[in-house]
Amino acid sequence: MKRIVDVAIVGAGIVGLAFAWEAARRGKSVVVFDKSRKAEGASIRNFGMVWPIGQMPGTAYQTAIRSRGRWLELRDEASVAVAECGSLHAAYEPDENAVVQEFAAKAAAFGIACEYVPASGAARRFPNLNPDGLHGVLYSPTELVVDPRQAIDRLAMWLAETHDVQILFHTVATDITMPHVRTANGDIWTAERVFVCSGTDFETLFPKAFAESGIRRCKLQMMRTATQPNGWSLGPHLAGGLTLCHYQSFEVCDTLSKLRSRFAEELPDYVRYGIHVMASQNHFGEIVIGDSHEYDGEISPFDNTRIDDLILAYFNRMLHLPDPRIVARWHGIYAKHPTKILYVNEPQPNCHIVNAPGGAGMTMSFGFAANAWDTIAADRPFLSVERNHES
Repeated sequence: MKRIVDVAIVGAGIVGLAFAWEAARRGKSVVVFDKSRKAEGASIRNFGMVWPIGQMPGTAYQTAIRSRGRWLELRDEASVAVAECGSLHAAYEPDENAVVQEFAAKAAAFGIACEYVPASGAARRFPNLNPDGLHGVLYSPTELVVDPRQAIDRLAMWLAETHDVQILFHTVATDITMPHVRTANGDIWTAERVFVCSGTDFETLFPKAFAESGIRRCKLQMMRTATQPNGWSLGPHLAGGLTLCHYQSFEVCDTLSKLRSRFAEELPDYVRYGIHVMASQNHFGEIVIGDSHEYDGEISPFDNTRIDDLILAYFNRMLHLPDPRIVARWHGIYAKHPTKILYVNEPQPNCHIVNAPGGAGMTMSFGFAANAWDTIAADRPFLSVERNHES
């Protein structure tokens, strides 16, 4: 095997595969190293939501839309199951309704496609929603759904088959001293450019950079139901009022502060565990429900059943499933930066740490990779994307 490539990537999750695909489509030879037998981390432990509506107006939202386009390419070219489902934020309280109405009124100025639908119209258009107490919904047409288990496996296989990307599972990168990458089996690879996309595992390669990064570990808990009977369809992704306080896109709303105050007073356990409740339906007909956010020292290897109970109680106010049986529960741990939606560092020339999409990996990774390679092609450095608002 000739161990000389244009690009070497550490990590075969969604971020690593996104950078591999973007390199390959630009004619680069690529190798990807991953310590596991297959993708097993945060990239497969999520909703499978591609969620532009949650991204801040400006660069972040535009990056999400670019990423969305790449997912549709994968649907057409790689037989990855991708559905254009859209999303709903259902408002069951007046203060939630005020936020979704304000956001819908401001969205056009930001180039965001969405609309406010009052309760009467929502009941007709989205009949599976619980109408009791519903004030209205924010509908967005841009969201997609994939099954992350299938999508990540299929993407890796397709990159190998179609773009000659070498994907080496069970291969641990132990040292990077540019232009060389050494693996645990003693192989030394030579690469013009290296991307380290291995989540918090990059601490083992660049401990000083990790210690200075400010990156936090975040644990989420999620569940999946049985396949719903008789072809029952959820339709759009579903979110509620709690989600309005989770995603930064809604920070453009003056009404948000009042909603946050109420949640802090009335739902302290939801705030404590970082719970916001969402649901998606994959192509198997299963409903994926979650999630929660615990950080660093709060993280336990044992899941908290109280968190699952809180999630389901909130979910059941919005939707009653034909078959609500929970058949799988799991948790994931991912890297998140407190101020950046992507952490980027260059500890050595042409060696880039690209990490911590903070729970938005499925939404943002393809767009991040495309933007990064654009700047590389233009001989400009690519930088971390801040979470602050860009109008």
